[in-house]
Amino acid sequence: MSLSQPDSSPTDLSRGRSSAPGSDRESVSHRSPELALPSANVDNLKRRAALLARTRRFFEERRYFEVETPVLSRDVCVDVYLDPIAVEGASGERHFLQTSPEFAMKRLLAAGAGSIYQITRAFRDREFGPLHNPEFTIVEWYRVDADANLLMEEISDLAQALLGTAPAERWSYREAFRRTLDLDPFTAGNAQLAEVAQSAGFHDREAERDDLLDFLLATRVQPELAKHDAILLHGYPPSQAALAEVATEGDVTTALRFELFVRGIELCNGYQELRDANELTRRQNEQNEKRIGQKKASLPTDSRLLRAMEIGLPRCSGCALGFDRLAMLALGATSIQEVVAFPADRA
Repeated sequence: MSLSQPDSSPTDLSRGRSSAPGSDRESVSHRSPELALPSANVDNLKRRAALLARTRRFFEERRYFEVETPVLSRDVCVDVYLDPIAVEGASGERHFLQTSPEFAMKRLLAAGAGSIYQITRAFRDREFGPLHNPEFTIVEWYRVDADANLLMEEISDLAQALLGTAPAERWSYREAFRRTLDLDPFTAGNAQLAEVAQSAGFHDREAERDDLLDFLLATRVQPELAKHDAILLHGYPPSQAALAEVATEGDVTTALRFELFVRGIELCNGYQELRDANELTRRQNEQNEKRIGQKKASLPTDSRLLRAMEIGLPRCSGCALGFDRLAMLALGATSIQEVVAFPADRA
């Protein structure tokens, strides 16, 4: 599971650097007394710790089994929007810092672990800003024998328990676009999407359909979501399924994927989980083609997760939650740097 919805203009970590590594200016900044101390005050860090304990209790009360999986693995999630950090050891073998614990947790599901959760660190290159850090805390969980509807109920319960929100409203992806743009994201032509996106400031003539939809979601739909306490957005286009199953209802096929937005901020990304190893291989190859098209490196598609899926993944739904964002919302902060001790510029 990944918090994979891209921002309309993601911030590259390198943009904050005023000089090349090893330069005098960088050395001076590293000696800055201010950067020696945490960006979050101690009171916020204590409140964060209390929130972490409450999060664990939420899952323990629902009889989830807490697990630990490696943050360094040969396997990697292949996604055009996620850039993993590769690590090469003395042997020359390449591993990846995990963008989420999804692959390893699903291997535990295939082994019969039952409903499980994990609170761990995840890593994504080129992500830094008020809502992003290359290293962050993720809460990920999988409920066996649960469909998307059941897990959406649980996500709403979690937001109420930890943030005091109202029960989450449910909007379909289609409904959200119709409400805010008077546009059907499933039937609108690419030319129409491009015209609407250009009117909102998007000018990439080579953008693909999903790039246009992502931009419109971030710049036009999310501001409308911000007017509401908590909204579960569901029924995404099948091209954005990632590791979710797809289903056809009426005249439209959708991904059984859902995201929780609290006051307009994406907090959770969940799926009714794909269990077909062949379909996962097809999607990963498709993502690699998109990566190459964007001049990014292709990523290995063979994984131990595929072997586990061939053995048999139980029917389940899962979700990933950005804990730093959860803490930011719970504490009334405006940036995760107010609730993280040492973000990238202080690490």
